[in-house]
Order: sequence, then structure tokens, then C-alpha cells
Amino acid sequence: MEIKVNFLDKLRLEAKFDDFTVIADQPIRYKGDGSAPGPFDYFLASSALCAAYFVKLYCETRNIPTENIRLSQNNIVDPENRYQQIFKIQVELPADISAKDRQGILRSIERCTVKKVVQTGPEFVIEEVESLEADAQALLTLNTASDAATYIVGKDLPLEQTIANMSGLLAELGIKIEIASWRNIVPNVWSLHIRDAHSAMCFTNGKGASKESALASALGEYIERLSCNHFYAGQYWGEELANADFVHYPQERWFQPGPKNALPIEILDDYCREIYNPDGELLGTHLYDTNSGNVKRGICSLPFVRQSDGETVYFPSNLIENLYVSNGMSAGNTLAEAQVQCLSEIFERAVKREILEGEITLPDVPQDVLAKYPGILAGIAGLEEQGFPVLVKDASLGGVYPVMCVTLMNPRTGGVFASFGAHPSLEVALERSLTELLQGRSFEGLNDLPRPTFESHALTEPNNFVEHFIDSSGIVSWRFFSAKSNYNFVEWDFSSQGPNANTEEAAALFGILKDLGKESYMAVYDQLGATACRILVPAYSEIYLIEDLIWDNTNKALLFREDILNLHRLDKAALSALLYRLEDNELGDYSKVSDLIGIKFDENTVWGQLTVLELKLLINLALQHFADAHDLVGAFLQYNDNTLDRVLFYQALNAVLDVLLDDELELADYEVNFRRMFGNPRMDAALGSANGSVRFFGLTETSMKLEGLDKHHRLIDSYKKLHAARGRFVAKTA
Repeated sequence: MEIKVNFLDKLRLEAKFDDFTVIADQPIRYKGDGSAPGPFDYFLASSALCAAYFVKLYCETRNIPTENIRLSQNNIVDPENRYQQIFKIQVELPADISAKDRQGILRSIERCTVKKVVQTGPEFVIEEVESLEADAQALLTLNTASDAATYIVGKDLPLEQTIANMSGLLAELGIKIEIASWRNIVPNVWSLHIRDAHSAMCFTNGKGASKESALASALGEYIERLSCNHFYAGQYWGEELANADFVHYPQERWFQPGPKNALPIEILDDYCREIYNPDGELLGTHLYDTNSGNVKRGICSLPFVRQSDGETVYFPSNLIENLYVSNGMSAGNTLAEAQVQCLSEIFERAVKREILEGEITLPDVPQDVLAKYPGILAGIAGLEEQGFPVLVKDASLGGVYPVMCVTLMNPRTGGVFASFGAHPSLEVALERSLTELLQGRSFEGLNDLPRPTFESHALTEPNNFVEHFIDSSGIVSWRFFSAKSNYNFVEWDFSSQGPNANTEEAAALFGILKDLGKESYMAVYDQLGATACRILVPAYSEIYLIEDLIWDNTNKALLFREDILNLHRLDKAALSALLYRLEDNELGDYSKVSDLIGIKFDENTVWGQLTVLELKLLINLALQHFADAHDLVGAFLQYNDNTLDRVLFYQALNAVLDVLLDDELELADYEVNFRRMFGNPRMDAALGSANGSVRFFGLTETSMKLEGLDKHHRLIDSYKKLHAARGRFVAKTA
């Protein structure tokens, strides 16, 4: 994690990381003002807090109350060497906790990350650099032999060269990648989390049977998401980019809607129009670009090549963003390698959907087949030893698709997790199923799995598949676990051998789509220096419902973005109009405003926590609609999950509105005790919100220029690096 430090007045220091700011000072005896803890105080507190976290985690997973558990830490300093210290952590436990759980709680503290890092002894490297923004790709280096060349199935280059090429490309783009975490909780299953040190919203996870394969996986996913602009989907890119020569890619084209807002004739083809607009309800105005918000330019459309005949078809960027999310994108050492990964992913998700929603029972993989893959068996054994039964299933549906499934059961909670993996090689598909199962997860994380059900409607809910798409944590049918399978086991193999293996495998996977009667469309992106592709298979690879283009399109942000960002400057007429649109568009009251308008607010601010309900509440207050505001305050206090400070503000406001709405009560009679209860600053805000002297309490002023929104600016800065690289590519090849 990158922590940037700024020098403030006197001896005060400011450390910034992610969305947090920490202030440090020195005690008065050391010439400081004592206005904040010192750096070493934070260090001491970190180990105590980390120990308490693991105690909390242990107790929560076993439904043990923590209200009467107390923990303290004391550091005992050696009088002859102040750097030699003993950290004594003591825990006071209630009498009703069992002997087994007492030992479990103490053992849980042994897992404290701070403790383990200190005991291992971190290595400090201190160096001077010309710029802190310079690349830190050395952070990605693994300790491998200089002449190592590790080949794995599916990669056209050794892992070491793949990692070097991808990390070098990111360095050239000016993207500073850091590894946030590694996990390896069972043999031969590795995962890690990498992110942009400057813009932590840009992150990926990697998985594999080794450290090297997991890192290559994470970097490949990072580059695919850069190439396909996935990190920035749904977000507002600002006025500068909205009016640039191109917004997404140099090869984009913009088309105006036809008469009566009909779809432009230049976009899509007859095959796609039949799928996306079967009833003629889809309009050109539904497809305006969310990221630029530049309606005057028309519909931003991206070229894809139809695989059946090589013709170019233009797909609106809005349509791709709304329906496909990250499905069907990949990067590789070669185009064929990327295609195999891309198509494998499409089959994995489509077949998973068919199995889960159809409540299909899959055949078990025979033990003699599993015995061929001892590395995978070792990982499964590691889970079984921890008390998690594991089922290994053939998800090829009779040898038709290159898909496998590993399902974990948690007897402690009754939850299950069905993980799927796909690749032309059965072994690789099986390995991906297992590594996907544990990607980024601890054993405690397996306690949050949903329970299976016989209720079919819960399985076919669109959001259930979205949950499976995001992290495979959706609901699974009990019928999935029947001893009577719907298919016989097939030891399938779609793989090829030799130097053209990936090319032949890609052709075989495209052939499966052709046999299904599916048309596919592909775009290749190589302007950043890597080879990446995106494949769309209409009516097959969508993640969200096609009707969302009409009823739940991300470009509804265009109805609200400008007014919400200019909220403090709106007059009563404009506020009334905004309130009407918020109520008329059937928005979820508890959906985040940040998601609605595509702005990355700091999550630790009121803007970052703001819901549609609270926004309507604040607008009603500004309009002096006290009865409506009072109703919304009640709903906020009953259901909203917010900070204690924000909740107390609304408790104070609720009391004020109670008085104002009762003709028999006088506010002056209660103000003194209101102030004693809630404090003067909070009551000043509540009273000011009611009398109009305070508008939109807690929301700092901004505008379409995005003043003060540092987190969002970091995201835009990240995208501008790609935009500039694409511009340089065009200039060089012109």
C-alpha cells in the first residue's frame, strides 16, 4: 500500500492512503503540540487493533457476543535497549464462554497480521528517487532464477517473460502497480490482489497454482480491463474528455438518432436488432454515452468484426457497458491466447447460468480421473482437512462444453459455493474452478456463503446470476446435490498440441458457438502495447437483462448528474424539478447517489454515503417541505446504515421537526435540552437546516468541474494515461 506523507506546520505530519488521512504529531515534551498521536503510538495501536479484529472475527463466526470481552496491550521496554520490547496482549473473557472457545480466541490472536510481520522482521529499503510518481514495478518482482522459463498450458510465453512484458507495459503507461495482498491457504492454490497505487479503484485479482501463474493472471486481467476501459465503466469522465477528438477509442464513431429518436441505421445489424429491440421499444436516446454525457455528439459506437463474414458492425458503448460488464474480455501474449481465454470465460458463465437456473444435477468426476492431477487433489485435501466437504463435478453437459465445477460445503453454516472454470484442457478448467473458489478468500470468508434452497424462483432471479458473476456467491439449488445426475460423466478434451495450439483451440471454441446458432463479434485492442480482445455473443454472453437498456440504463445518470453536482446553486424551481425526477424514475431509495451519477466520492464523506432517500430528504428540507422531510427522516433512522454522527444529526433534526409540525409546541421551550442532548454544533446544523440558513448539511459544494473530488480525479487521471497512449499510437501510425 502506498502511503504519501505531507509535512504540515511545526512537527505535524499528514499520511494519505486510499480514502483516509491520518495526522501525527509529537508530545509537547518533544517540541510538538500533542495535537495527535505520534507515529510510534499508531504502530503500537495497530497491533492491539489487529489482535482485536481477529478476536471479533472468531466470535462473530460462532455467534459469541463481544460486548463483555475486553482486550488490552502493554509494551514492556528493555531498560538497556529500548528497541527490544515485549508486547503483552491480555484478554478478559466472560465466565460463560466455553474452555474450547477461550483457547480458540487466544489462538485467533496468533493470526494477527501486524504481529506476524513484526515477528518475521520486515526489510526496509531507503532510497532517493527523482519522482514519487515513477513506476514501482519492482514491487511485482518475484524471486525466481534469472534463467527460469516456466511454461503452463494456455500461455504462449513463459510466465517469467509474460510477467516482465506486462509489468513493463504498465510502467511505460505511468501506472504504478502495487500488490495489496497474497493468499495461499491450501496447497497449489494462490491468489493476489493488485491495484493502482494512485487510483485504488483500479484493481484486479489473480489466481493460479503457483505464485507466478497467479501474478500473471492478475496482470493479464489488469491489462484486459485497461484495454477495454472496464475500470472506468459507468463513471463520468469530465468535460475535457467529453469534448476530446475521441472519448473511448480513436476508431469510435458517433451517430445521431433517426426520426422520432429511432435507432441510427449505422449501428448494429439485423441479427442484433432482433435481439436487442424485439418489440421496437429501444430508442436511440436510450443509448447515449454515460461516460461523456455528451448528448450533442450523438451515440458513441465502437467497431466489432462479425466472425461469420468479417464485416464490421458498430455497437453503442452504452449497450456494451450495460449488458456485458467485464464478460468476454481478455489479454494475452498473442491474439489466439487472448481469444481462448475470452471464449472460455464466456462458456464458463453461460453454462453456469444454464446449470444453476435449470437446477441441473451434474455427474461427479471419478476418483481415478482426479488421481491424474495430484496438485489439484492436494488443494482439495487441504479444504477437506479444514472441515469443508468438496464435490468435483463435470459441467460439460455431456462433453459439449469445456467447463468443470468444484463445489464447497460449509457444515458450520450450511452454506455452499459452486465455482466453475473453463478451458479446452480439462485439467486447466478444473484448476481454474479450484483457484476461483479460493480467490482472495480466507477460511473465515467461507462462513458467509448462502444456503442452498429448493425455491426455484430464488435461483432464476436476475440478481442471483449477477451475484454468481461477481464472486460466485449466489444461491445454489439443493437439486444440484442430488445423487441422480442429469448427464453422464465425460472425460472431455478440447485441447490441441504444438505451436498453433491456441489458434486451433480458439477455432474449436468459435465452432461450438456456431453449432449453437450464435453469432459472435470481436474487437481487438493493441494501442496500449498489449494484445487484448473483447468478444460479444448476443443472446448468450450478457450478464444483465436486455430490457435494462430501456428500464435500468446507466445513462439515467444524465437526468441527474449536473443538477446533483450543482445542488447548492439550484433555486427552488430547479430543486422541485430534480425532486420530481428522483421520485418519478422509480429509483431505489437506498441506492447510492454515487452509483446513480457515476462519481467516485470519498466513501468516508457524506457524499460517499449519500442515498437517494437522503438526497430527497435534504431537498425537501431546502424547500421547507417539513412533513415530507419528517417522513423521510423516519425512514432514514429506521433503515439506513450510516455513521453514528450522521444518525445523531438526523435524530436531532427529527426532534426539531416533531416540534415544528405540532401547533401546540414551541421550539424555544425545548432548545436548551435539545442542545444538552445533541451538542451545540449538531443542533446548530439541525436548526439551520430547518430555518434555511444551512442547506444540504454535510455535502461540500462541487460542480461539473468536480471541485474537491480527489478520488474521482485520481480515476480520471488513470484514464487519461490510456487516452494519451491511444492518441500517441494514432499519431505514430498515421
